[in-house]
Amino acid sequence: MRAFSDRMAAERHLWIKRNAYFYNEDTRYMRFLVPEGAKVLELGCGIGNLLAALKPSVGIGVDFSAAMVDQARQRHQHLQFRVGDIEDREIIDSLEGPFDYIVLSDTIGLLDDCEATLGSLHRLCHRDTRIVISYYSHLWEPVLSLGSRLGLRMEQVEQNNFLSPLDIQNLLTLADFDVVKREWRQLVPRRWFGIGPFINRYIGTLPIVRSCCLRHYLVARSIPKKIPSINSTTVVIPCRNERGNVQAAVTRLPSFCPHIEIIFVEGHSKDDTLDEIHRVIAAYPERDIKVIVQDGVGKADAVFKAFDCARGDVLMILDADLTMPPEQLPKFWNALALGKGEFINGSRLVYPMEEEAMRFLNLIANRIFSILFSWLLNQRFTDTLCGTKVLMRSDYERIKKYSGYFGNFDPFGDFFLIFGASKLNLKVVEVPIRYASRVYGETQISRFRHGLLLLRMVAFAYRKLKAL
Repeated sequence: MRAFSDRMAAERHLWIKRNAYFYNEDTRYMRFLVPEGAKVLELGCGIGNLLAALKPSVGIGVDFSAAMVDQARQRHQHLQFRVGDIEDREIIDSLEGPFDYIVLSDTIGLLDDCEATLGSLHRLCHRDTRIVISYYSHLWEPVLSLGSRLGLRMEQVEQNNFLSPLDIQNLLTLADFDVVKREWRQLVPRRWFGIGPFINRYIGTLPIVRSCCLRHYLVARSIPKKIPSINSTTVVIPCRNERGNVQAAVTRLPSFCPHIEIIFVEGHSKDDTLDEIHRVIAAYPERDIKVIVQDGVGKADAVFKAFDCARGDVLMILDADLTMPPEQLPKFWNALALGKGEFINGSRLVYPMEEEAMRFLNLIANRIFSILFSWLLNQRFTDTLCGTKVLMRSDYERIKKYSGYFGNFDPFGDFFLIFGASKLNLKVVEVPIRYASRVYGETQISRFRHGLLLLRMVAFAYRKLKAL
């Protein structure tokens, strides 16, 4: 393998240029998975083109071909490249981590012991590190072999492995990595006068069809590094015309962590909600309760205003209607504190709910949207509109950086957080709750107006997460 790579190194860039559409599409999706400015390690870096395209703040590439590394150093002098066999534990141990992203692009097919090599990478990981593995679909093996024989594709050394996504996922599991995302791209790896891009964006991303694509990608996190360091939480309670629920929100909230900060965000109520919040603050001086009045309108404006001034390690949203019982919040804390997930979403659609807790049309719409968003986000979502969402404050700060990418037309804030969690490849876990009926006030959800908005969200998410 090393001799073959040394022989092909000088002409590698010519083959990349000859198949520019395929490589450009592959690079474009990898740049979606790996944001600019990260600390990136690429194992099996070749001539370094992919690593350079990711625009890392610190970029290190390792390859066992000295000729390939020489080419990489000449082409990308601002990056670091080393010669070494990544299956040699001493080579891995010599690298100074941790890294934000560790990339193996097609490298998995050349390894002798995939499990052992993957297992050696934990030392280079922190809690937020993501392993990104891209590879060819084994279904395309005959086509790829024919392409090489016809001179349409660079001659290839025989692969040690031709692994399916499930094979790679199993190897990651054996090596103590948790897969958080799988994706398939490029049903047609040629431009074909513009037909190829259309097929890839609008047909190749469809369920079932996408499993026939040439490229597949897996993103995983280190299980040994998954436990966060957290001691406090901020519970944000947006409230508009919820006077009758304010005291219960405080008295029913369990003490589930060393310090709990409660922030009420008052939204220009007409029923003296603000006065009631001040009364409750005075009545419970032993609790860390604050109140702010939102400047704008809508739940998103209220939640993000509170998030920006929160002091807790963890951020929680609790709707003031208390249809999600406050007594359930310890389950959300435990899911995050034990590393089971990094974005904890409540689900009202698993357990039976109280009678009249949700209108029939709302229930049907939520079921449909859960299927659509599970496909769009490549992680299971049974209830995108459950108001209770929990995440690390540090992850929220990272999500904020993508505010321009996801727009600002979400009045709830749920989708901004969900899309951001998907962009960051956070592990999503859902906590089923017993959805209760309101005991005070009226719902502020409009079935038809907000239903149309949800359809718009689906189209928007498709463009930003699938047809990119």
